[in-house]
Amino acid sequence: MTAQRQERNGSRAGIEFRPRIALILSLARLVLASLVPASLVLASLVLASLVLTGLGAAGLRGFAAQAATTERVIVNRYTGLAIEGFDPVAYFVDARPEIGLPDFEAAQGGAVWRFRNEGNRASFVAHPEIYGPQFGGYDPIDLARGVTLAGNPRFWLIARQRLYLFGREENRDAFAADPERLLRAANSRWPALQQDLAQ
Repeated sequence: MTAQRQERNGSRAGIEFRPRIALILSLARLVLASLVPASLVLASLVLASLVLTGLGAAGLRGFAAQAATTERVIVNRYTGLAIEGFDPVAYFVDARPEIGLPDFEAAQGGAVWRFRNEGNRASFVAHPEIYGPQFGGYDPIDLARGVTLAGNPRFWLIARQRLYLFGREENRDAFAADPERLLRAANSRWPALQQDLAQ
């Protein structure tokens, strides 16, 4: 089903070889097999990371940028599902997160959305701007700080009749205490942050 969905909705380019990850995995296997002392592996990892990232802080900054989320709507990179397969309409109708079913899917905004039933699917297709998580599922607290970090569908809040997802429970609680101020800050930074995200 996933391969068919990727063909239908367009998948990202093939998975590239990542030498840093391959090196870390092979060193971790050596430690687990107790062939090499852990202290030697740690020293090798530090040296390898400096070499592979360009010997210095400039290389480390590039590594951090590669690890940042770059999608306008957050999707699971392996399944293509938005908000981890949770039904976005259920937050409004059932007042809780509910896992969607593979029988009720819709493609919208480069992501596959799942729903509990056909009614929820139809509501979302008619009004994705209302039922979809605001800011593409990014945490509005982090957006207000100027960074794009993914929200967790288990930490959510409906404010101003819109769904917001948060990376941490503490962020949700802080947002609930002062949503107007934080939304002003997030809305002012979102256009610039959105420009840096992939289409």
